[in-house]
Amino acid sequence: MSQDLTYEQALEKLDEKLKVLEDGDVSLEDALKAVDEARVYLKICTERLEAAKKKIEIRPDESNL
Repeated sequence: MSQDLTYEQALEKLDEKLKVLEDGDVSLEDALKAVDEARVYLKICTERLEAAKKKIEIRPDESNL
């Protein structure tokens, strides 16, 4: 389910979880759940950025070597 999110969607979800944690108005159990969910969204964002980086990375033209 969450692996289908775009970078922007995952970033928005990550931001939501961080705001919950920043507010500090949650139980320890809810805070731990928010941290776990935030890690998932952070991983998705990182994966999407790495995939984009690979697409735009300039590779040397081997015919010129």
